[in-house]
Amino acid sequence: MTTIAVLGAGKIGEALLSGLLSGGRKPEELLFTERYEVRAAELTKQYGLRAVDVPTAAAEAEVLVVAVKPQDIDPVLADLAPVVNDRNLVVSLCAGLPTSLYERKLPDSVPVVRVMPNTPMLVGKAMSVISPGKHAKPEHLDLVEELLSTVGEVIRLPEPQQDAVTALSGSGPAYFFYLVEAMIDAGILLGLPRNISEKLIIQSAVGAATMLAETGTHPVILREAVTSPAGTTIMAIRELEKHGVRAALLAAIEAARDRSQELGKAHED
Repeated sequence: MTTIAVLGAGKIGEALLSGLLSGGRKPEELLFTERYEVRAAELTKQYGLRAVDVPTAAAEAEVLVVAVKPQDIDPVLADLAPVVNDRNLVVSLCAGLPTSLYERKLPDSVPVVRVMPNTPMLVGKAMSVISPGKHAKPEHLDLVEELLSTVGEVIRLPEPQQDAVTALSGSGPAYFFYLVEAMIDAGILLGLPRNISEKLIIQSAVGAATMLAETGTHPVILREAVTSPAGTTIMAIRELEKHGVRAALLAAIEAARDRSQELGKAHED
């Protein structure tokens, strides 16, 4: 039995714990740390899990999933350094933070796997990308992939690609929510009630995503299938191009990648 401790039970940490339970893990196999006592009590009551401190987590769990915000990593590593060893696997869910940071701060030979998940983990539809640190072995990656597959899809990539992954899939849901928000507002502008506009756009988004996932057809082909000559859609596409929406998205994603790189560099010695 592999015991897993989630260090930091925010939204992503809670989503992982919930997914692991739904995937068949027993409550006694899971631990979590949480600095706010009220929050810890809520999670214990809801899931039947035990809240512990970091030393207890390191002593009792083979897998330590670090799920704090990047700016909160230093005190967590300070707590981990005296108690962690090579029997533990450290899994980082912190955006922008490289495995080399953990390897500098923790005892030598502790295996580290870097993960970039996203918030659809909350509904079991995450896209998670995993990368090994220098001490992580294939069996460590296999274990992390098994754990994360309970809350969505998992792929493996070299760590230098993680900043791009952060910008695309890590931040990606926010871009879709932003576009959906704008489209709902457009429906209201055109005279539709908000609830009707929301229903139309959300279901259209769900349907479009399902077509992309299940047909394997390139998005250009799917878009062209909706775009009749001299029709309504091509007029809308022309306006999107005129206003530089494609260029804006490219620039936005590059900015997110740059910020991910900055988060990593901020912790360089």
